[in-house]
Amino acid sequence: MTRLLIALVGLTIALEAPAQIYRCEGEGGVVEYSNSVSAGREARCRKVDLPEVTTIPTPKLPAKAASPASAPGAAAGAKSGGKDFPKVDAATQKARDSDRRRIIEDELRNEEDRLATLVAEYKDGTPDRRGDERNYQKYLDRVERMKEDIARSQANVATLKRELDAIRN
Repeated sequence: MTRLLIALVGLTIALEAPAQIYRCEGEGGVVEYSNSVSAGREARCRKVDLPEVTTIPTPKLPAKAASPASAPGAAAGAKSGGKDFPKVDAATQKARDSDRRRIIEDELRNEEDRLATLVAEYKDGTPDRRGDERNYQKYLDRVERMKEDIARSQANVATLKRELDAIRN
């Protein structure tokens, strides 16, 4: 009973421990909230007095960090081919598509080679045991990781093939 009472008192004290939050301004006016202040940032940080229920506002991005898509008229210009929307001539686009196709084909070839190596090592679920796997569970864990690696590699191959199909000819 005494131990339970001590545990409850300790828990109550721990729950009532106040947490201090600091508001720090970084380069470019980006605001960060943190529970500690790192060395060298003390001058740019101040303590925040928080009420019982805490909500921290989302910091606003500086004007230079705003994305072009969020600029007024960006969406309309993109859809309608407005004067601000960049245009690329057909030869440049064809060269870009060709480079992209070559890069994706190289990645696909590498991923297919990796998949073939993984499948060969996996040996239909019974790969060779290594000397450091005296504990059978280590072996089972490695086999499970191999299955996950094979599934991930198969997904990568499928994704790369879809990318190749999406490239304009």
